[in-house]
Amino acid sequence: MPRLTQGFEKVRNFQRKLYVKAKQEKNFKFYSLFDKIYRKDVLQYAWRQCRANKGAPGVDGQTFKTIEDAIGVETFLAEIAAELSNGTYRPQPVRRVYIPKPDGRQRPLGIPVIKDRVVQMACLIIIQPVFEADFQDCSYGFRPKRSAHQAINAIISHVKQGFTAVYDADLSQCFDNISHQLIMDTLSERIVDGKILRLIKGWLTAPIVETGGPRQGKKNRVGTPQGGVISPLLANIVLNKLDTAWYRPDGPRAKYNARLVRYADDFVVLARYIGQPIRDEIENIISSLGLQLNGKKTRILNLSASDTLNFLGYNIKLGSGKRTYLKPGDKAISRLRQRIREIISRKRLYHGIDGIINDINPVLRGWKQYFHLSNVNRIYWNLDFYITARFYRVGRKTSQRLSKIFKPGVFATLKRKGLYSLALD
Repeated sequence: MPRLTQGFEKVRNFQRKLYVKAKQEKNFKFYSLFDKIYRKDVLQYAWRQCRANKGAPGVDGQTFKTIEDAIGVETFLAEIAAELSNGTYRPQPVRRVYIPKPDGRQRPLGIPVIKDRVVQMACLIIIQPVFEADFQDCSYGFRPKRSAHQAINAIISHVKQGFTAVYDADLSQCFDNISHQLIMDTLSERIVDGKILRLIKGWLTAPIVETGGPRQGKKNRVGTPQGGVISPLLANIVLNKLDTAWYRPDGPRAKYNARLVRYADDFVVLARYIGQPIRDEIENIISSLGLQLNGKKTRILNLSASDTLNFLGYNIKLGSGKRTYLKPGDKAISRLRQRIREIISRKRLYHGIDGIINDINPVLRGWKQYFHLSNVNRIYWNLDFYITARFYRVGRKTSQRLSKIFKPGVFATLKRKGLYSLALD
């Protein structure tokens, strides 16, 4: 294990060198990186990252455990290295599934096979530091040492400075509509290694296999499928053009004192007043990227006039004395309630309360950890009551035995068994 850790440190040192080089020389183009992707330590690091992310199998049905048991990780990675080295590696089709959205629509999610995920992660490890050196401070999504909480805090900081007029933008299917040519052209501004560019182009154009559709799938001609390991970086590379245009010397930040905060394809512009010039700037930049704003969801808000901004699941509002209030948004609460109903069900309660508590506690802890910036404890008390009541209602309908278990009191029983409390944590 110490030898493995030492190898990973070597990878991180190489990443730091790439970052420093790119940061110091803004016009430098990297031309010899492909052979670094199939370095043994890089592939091992990539495997560990993908394994930690888990995820469903791709079109070949292989899982991480299948590979570990049937092939062995060392052999699996050696085969990948050989294919990359001799030029026989080819991306496999991407399995498409659909995730329900709160508004009733469905979000398409692309699931590559594990081999492609590992190679994408290895490529990400090598090229991300190069582009990180160019990214602006206003970008927070899918970047090392950056988070949604930092984006929320940046908005709060701007609001406290008096930037209470907000352009709340919504991009229409950004990941699905980004032009492949724009992605490749933007990559070529920093990467001129033809093998890496062909590798990324192969992932972009890999066939999409729909459930029940032909196994060979249909070639993808636009967009970078959500679910691919490298997709967030490719989207950030393109959307960095928005950030750069905003903060250039003659850009909207300088002309209108307007601040931009972006998390992946979600972004807001904050100013003292949102007029037509700012709106035109946003629309022109987005149009130049071949993307579109969703007119129905894009809004102009005035937090000073009691409007509420919903960003990354948080509701942000100004109260009396210009104090900023944060709370989980209604959609976030609704999704949590739906998840609670799925876990605390009659079918699952037959297998025992302890098992359900073991399943629901990580969900509640993760939800509370994400919304720890909130300052409205009443929501947590209400959710705790909802969870307790759900156990009680389902327990009464399930069996007499469970009713006896709850006889000392539902709340006391659940607390004794270790149910996580949102309000009391």
